[in-house]
Formats: sequence, structure tokens, C-alpha cells
Amino acid sequence: MEIVFASNNAHKLEEVRSKLPMEFIVLSLKDVFGEVDIPETGTTLDANASIKSRYVFERTGKNCFSDDTGLEIEALNGEPGVYSARYAGENCSFQDNMDKVLKNLEGVENRKACFRTVISLILNGEEYFFEGRVDGEILTQESGTAGFGYDPIFRPIGFKETFAEMSMEQKNQISHRGLAVQKLVEFLSS
Repeated sequence: MEIVFASNNAHKLEEVRSKLPMEFIVLSLKDVFGEVDIPETGTTLDANASIKSRYVFERTGKNCFSDDTGLEIEALNGEPGVYSARYAGENCSFQDNMDKVLKNLEGVENRKACFRTVISLILNGEEYFFEGRVDGEILTQESGTAGFGYDPIFRPIGFKETFAEMSMEQKNQISHRGLAVQKLVEFLSS
């Protein structure tokens, strides 16, 4: 079955394709539309995920899903949250975002944080939501070179490594996106 993942993020596509059963052919936004960037104008992860999947479904009628992910830091009142990808401003880099988080947490003892991913699936015109969450802490400096985004400064509870120090396979087993995708896979397989 063909299903469109409303993303052009190569890291996310690789993670998702590795989890879905082989009977699913996962197409990217680029596969379907060429170069397109869907504006994320929602104020919640659920809203942004829904905006992206509805964009695809309304234009193609194809079954599709999308996700939105946020890093929520307790001491920063949930920031960067829904604005995680552009926390340091439009057209910022992963490094810019990490630098801003580390600067905002200078001298702060409470480093508790969580990553949350919300997936919106539109299957035969019906919308379903799946959420994955992993709790952890923000380190005072970067550690590791794998992964992307905030991975070098986020260490999940119960681990000595950051996401950026883990293999993709290990990260996928415990990550917010991995947990949300697992719920999606279970639903699609039933």
C-alpha cells in the first residue's frame, strides 16, 4: 500500500521507513509534489501534524500521515515546544537552536525535559492521532555526533548516552518518534 509521509526530512523518512512493514511504500512530499514546504501555522503539535496531513490528503486523496515534534523544557515553561525547529529564528540551524537552549538554561539546575511527537494519519478520509513521549534532561554541553536537532544535548532517563551517542536502531526503540511510529504501525497492521 502506498502512503505519503508529509515530510522532506531525510532523517525522519529513514527512521519511519525502517519501522513500517515492507507492504507499505512510503512516499515523501518531494515524491508527490516536488519541492513544497507546508507552512506550520498551528500553535500545538497536534494542529501542525494535522495541517500537513490534510494538505496532502486534500490535494491528492492519498492515505497519508505527518508528524510534529517538540522539545519541551520544564524550566523554560515548555519551550521551545511547537517552535522547536525554528526556536532561534527562521532559517536557523540545529546548532543555533541548541545554542539558544543552552544559553537560556545557563545557571539553571532544573534540566528536566521531554520530547513529544504527534502523528496525524488520514486513512480513507478519517483522521487518527498517535503520540510518543520520552522524558529526560538537557545536558550543559553537547555530547555525540549522530542524530539531528537537539539529540546532542538530550539524555533520556535511564541512559548514560544522549540520543546523539546512540545508534539509530537503539534510538528508534526508545525515541518519541519511534514510540509514535510504533503506535501507527500497530494501527495500520490491525
